[in-house]
Amino acid sequence: MNDTWAPNKEEYDAIEKIANSADDGPILMININKYHASAGFPNGKPYTDWMKVLPKMVEEVGGKLLWQVPSLGQPVGQQAADEILGAWYPSHKAFLSLKEQPSAAESFRLRELCVSEAVVHRCPENIIPKK
Repeated sequence: MNDTWAPNKEEYDAIEKIANSADDGPILMININKYHASAGFPNGKPYTDWMKVLPKMVEEVGGKLLWQVPSLGQPVGQQAADEILGAWYPSHKAFLSLKEQPSAAESFRLRELCVSEAVVHRCPENIIPKK
């Protein structure tokens, strides 16, 4: 894998601590992705293949891919982005178990083909509009 997937050790340690505690609960992950030109975002085969597998992998841990929106531009800041995804997980433990799911190997293989840069933000689940 390339350096864009290098985990933030401090953050992973915090997630693991929560996952192994009585305080574990739902979490919203905001994924900001920049794609390789070869991914063909939004209609190319590598990208569409990944979008068939990714929601399945998230569902395997009890989560749900809530939304996907293309980034139309960036009036402030310097973070490259083609798409922003919101994924809900029932717990931090569920998020950490993604790599152990039946569709994980294929999802991560396709992600590697598609994503040139990624930033994932951990957010409180209670901000999700319920209506």
